[in-house]
Amino acid sequence: MSFVPIKSVLQRSGMRGARAALWLIAAGMPLPALPAGSPPQAEMRAAAGPVLAFAEIAAEALRSNPEIQAALKEKQAAQHRIAPAGALDDPMLEAGVLNLPTDTLRLDREDMTMKMIGLSQRFPYSGKRELRRNIAARDAESVSHGFRETVNRVLREIKIAYYDLALTVETQRLTGKNRALLGQLLKVTESRYAVGLSTQADVLKAQTQFTKMLDELLRLDRERAMTEAEIGRLLARHGDYSSVLPALPAPDDTPFVLDALEKTALQQRPQLLALQSIIARNERALDLARKGSLPDFDVKLSYGQRDNSPTGMKRPDLVTFTVAMNLPVWSETKTEPRIAEAQAMRGQALDMLRAQQHDIRAKLHHQIVASQQNLKSLRLYERDILPAARLTLEAALAAYQVNRVDFMGLLDNQMSVFNFEIGSATALVSYYKALAEIEFLTGKLAEDALGPVADAGDKP
Repeated sequence: MSFVPIKSVLQRSGMRGARAALWLIAAGMPLPALPAGSPPQAEMRAAAGPVLAFAEIAAEALRSNPEIQAALKEKQAAQHRIAPAGALDDPMLEAGVLNLPTDTLRLDREDMTMKMIGLSQRFPYSGKRELRRNIAARDAESVSHGFRETVNRVLREIKIAYYDLALTVETQRLTGKNRALLGQLLKVTESRYAVGLSTQADVLKAQTQFTKMLDELLRLDRERAMTEAEIGRLLARHGDYSSVLPALPAPDDTPFVLDALEKTALQQRPQLLALQSIIARNERALDLARKGSLPDFDVKLSYGQRDNSPTGMKRPDLVTFTVAMNLPVWSETKTEPRIAEAQAMRGQALDMLRAQQHDIRAKLHHQIVASQQNLKSLRLYERDILPAARLTLEAALAAYQVNRVDFMGLLDNQMSVFNFEIGSATALVSYYKALAEIEFLTGKLAEDALGPVADAGDKP
């Protein structure tokens, strides 16, 4: 009996890897070596459609997300409150007739009867207007940081959904590949059963696993549709993402330093910066409350025009100038409670800032640990687990050909490779999701999208 060279068989059949190996089993030929496979981040790029970069989604979110647009409008409204807060009250214009006798109602009878026009203006005590303007400016600054925090949060949600979509797409690819291999294995088992080399139980088990993969693909289709709907919600549109695939870069093995990340968060996390602005605002409010015992001044200038007397004697016109001030005699019931309120609000903001700082440090530590563990798992899958599992499957295929391994052993090895590939993809996506949380906690997402905090633009 002469054997056909394996290379020529593969060339004529156009098959590769495990699929070719199963074909060779059915043909009774020696087995070739299985391919070593490629890393998950490379396998996640398929030729089915264009790559969907996260930067494209982020740019669209800045333009169309309703939460971001609402926060932007709030920021713009807060900016417009600054100038009115420090402006003077509107002047008062008054006009009328003074000292008109009721018996005759004539303007020329009494010397003190006159037609009067006056203008008055209130001037707050020195420093009050500046404090009010400063309070409004700190409020606007806090709202501006709140806008950046909204951008930061929405981009985090989009990034998580983006990575969930990446995992679903990769799981679909691996499941489809595994189902195709199980289909080939089913044909081989049926052929062996036909000649008495396999049992009916083997055929039924192969059919069950083959059908189970179809059910898994249906579940993944549903999961993918839900993830795409979530991305569409965040982008405020109904998009069709069926022809595009997420792209994940190769992970970076550079370790994270907790102290450095915490320092970055203190410098650029919008939520912390907003609390710092609130603290500064409450300090100005406290200064303003303390000035509540200082009077404001009303300055009034009026002009009175008098008619000539009945005898023709000319009466000179009169000018009146007055300054009035309020007397803060109710400080015990007005000023002191306001001072106490401002002190309490400042203390509350300080406590909230400290609580958020501790919370961010704890969450950063948690996400650093999660990212490192997932990265180690990914490397373990790539370097040890998957190569060993593929070699084991190759050996099981060879042993199955000569009846040294039963069908269940071969099937278990095939499913182990599949599960390890899923585990590798999950570890990669979990690493990037932890990285997204770190970027959110440090404010990097808003920093990348809008620029440095000092930039006054903030224009999506």
